[in-house]
Amino acid sequence: MPVKAAILHGKELIRIEDVAPPPLNPGEVRVRIEAALTCGTDLKVFKRGYHAKMIVPPAVFGHELAGVISEVGSQRTEDGNENWKIGDRVVAANSAPCGNCFHCGTGQENICDDLQFLNGAYAEYIVVPARIARRNLLHLKPETDFADAALTEPLACVVQGVDDAKLRAGQHVLVIGAGPIGLMFAALAKNLGCDVTVAGRRAARLEAAQRLGATQVIDIGDGWNLPAKIRAASKTHFDAVIEAVGRPETWEASVRLVRKGGTVNFFGGCPVGTTITLDTTFIHYSDLTLLASFHHTPRTIRRALGFIEAGVVHAGDFVDGECPLTRLPELFQAMAAGNHAIKTLIKVHE
Repeated sequence: MPVKAAILHGKELIRIEDVAPPPLNPGEVRVRIEAALTCGTDLKVFKRGYHAKMIVPPAVFGHELAGVISEVGSQRTEDGNENWKIGDRVVAANSAPCGNCFHCGTGQENICDDLQFLNGAYAEYIVVPARIARRNLLHLKPETDFADAALTEPLACVVQGVDDAKLRAGQHVLVIGAGPIGLMFAALAKNLGCDVTVAGRRAARLEAAQRLGATQVIDIGDGWNLPAKIRAASKTHFDAVIEAVGRPETWEASVRLVRKGGTVNFFGGCPVGTTITLDTTFIHYSDLTLLASFHHTPRTIRRALGFIEAGVVHAGDFVDGECPLTRLPELFQAMAAGNHAIKTLIKVHE
């Protein structure tokens, strides 16, 4: 029987279509999706019409999901038996590393040379490939809400960023950006015992930052002259600055806002082909650590789910809207036009 799924056909073109469910290969599982969430990356893909590494249209779309296993393929694979069962409550990451390349061998599975990606969260069902089922499909506790669990993938990226920046208790941390990623950084930094300042726009998002434990929130307005605005609002010397916006001018501002000897994590991905200008003398004599975090690993996926199931992060702080699957094209058009929702829960079964 056909199932409904959102298909990305190109730039700003999504159609909801009836798709024939493919048969399962060995090691694969089929999941009935119970929660799918919108994501800033999906919006970028929608506006661009593709993602060179993750999705080439026409293709099923979306990557933040949780659900229940409805069918299991033959479990005899060259990598062993996984023993998944129909009815298992699960969350799936949107990728899995190969485990064999140079980067996997050095523990940098987030930049694996052969990452296998998974899309298709905006659908009634999804097939999880054998590699992802083996490495990045996780059991949920009976009490774990599916919408909470669907936050696992973006939170795992933030866990990676927190680890890379070596955040620790007692540090003064500035998070620039109050979208879902910036708010997740605020929540994890607060949980670590950091003093957190969030600089962003829109009252609802800044209020969410306060609920998540930010000591101070700063409304940056149009973002013009960002360092001066933040310095005027806060006299804190920031030990670490997290850039969670993804704009070249914000990357440059971040370097000017961290203390001597501090760390900047350029977490937000900027548009392809953009560049920034840095003062080499300033960076050298300030003894700064500049880094950029990308994606997640099987380890951070598991840690992220642990934070969710411990109640550190839950959907109520991030999901501020619902939308039926049939209205997904209109939702993404509204998002592209400036919809200010943090995250929207897509109701795939109506």
